Amino acid sequence: MLKQYCTINHLRIGGGAPVRLMGVINCSPESFYRGSYTPAGRIYDRALAMHAEGADLIDLGARSTAPGSPPITVTEEAARMDAALSELDGTGLTVSVDTRHPEVLEVCLRHDIHAVNDISGLADERYARTVADSGLPVFAMASFREPGDAVGLAATREALGMVVTRCARLGIDEYVLDPAVGRWVPERTSEDDWEICRNFGSFSAFGRPVLAAISRKSFIGDLLARVPEERLAGTLALTTMLVGAGAAVVRSHDVGETADLLRVYEKMRQI
Repeated sequence: MLKQYCTINHLRIGGGAPVRLMGVINCSPESFYRGSYTPAGRIYDRALAMHAEGADLIDLGARSTAPGSPPITVTEEAARMDAALSELDGTGLTVSVDTRHPEVLEVCLRHDIHAVNDISGLADERYARTVADSGLPVFAMASFREPGDAVGLAATREALGMVVTRCARLGIDEYVLDPAVGRWVPERTSEDDWEICRNFGSFSAFGRPVLAAISRKSFIGDLLARVPEERLAGTLALTTMLVGAGAAVVRSHDVGETADLLRVYEKMRQI
């Protein structure tokens, strides 16, 4: 029987635990939302501030995955991650690393990290083996061969099923599923994202906790005709609905506001 929860650094996710909040720190100036970029030397302060605002864990990335982002080398990504994680060693904060390259993960493993955020859904065998060998829990995104290449609700469900199968084959028991909301491949449209969100509750059928990662994304901007810096209200509205549909973790650029949302939501659920 599949586990209904995941444990990351003693933090229980799903299985009746409170909805957890993942704060996003990007070490990449190329990021689609400039407010999420934190340069080297300021990672420590930003992470502690997020923790004080209510973040249960910090998701650290050094490469923008937004369509059209300028490419960087694996060496540059690894160097950025190494510098950023050096600031967090010894803080006691729960940290996940957002990368899909085994060379980068190997560098990250020299530091105090507790989970891997893999947007390729363990589709790359070499990277998947590195993740499995690390013994770390995984946030695994719905993907067939490339990040987010499942187009439409039916394909998303199929891709998530493949992720579950990959985890079983690799012996990974601690993982959270990510339905891959976002403009990951050109074939995907905003309506694909809205369809995934409308059916978010159906992903709980896999028996695993599910991540809501919709913060300031383009489909919200398309609806509201707003740039990333103006998408907070739309993000919070949708986050409330996805939490109601069973999201076990919320990934957010706006930790304080999202923490308030979750507190109000929990208060309203009290009988």
